[in-house]
Amino acid sequence: MKKVTVTLDDRTAARALVKAAKRHMTLARYISETVRKDLRRGDEYEAAYRAWREDRQPWPLNGPAQPYPTRDEIYDREPLVGPARPSKNK
Repeated sequence: MKKVTVTLDDRTAARALVKAAKRHMTLARYISETVRKDLRRGDEYEAAYRAWREDRQPWPLNGPAQPYPTRDEIYDREPLVGPARPSKNK
């Protein structure tokens, strides 16, 4: 087992010590278990993500490629522009 030095602020160290005591562990063992669980969760997530990616099929494309619409075609449509407003200058 590798020994390391960890620096914690006072509040974090106190809270970790309380949690370790509640679980009848030393602070070193509590930190070790916490890091081990976190790394295991990360590995499980990566494995699940890889499995999901392998099962995933690309989206089917419908028909041949088409050019993108112009700005005017997108923004100057009736539902977006609304009805013509009366002129303020009379």
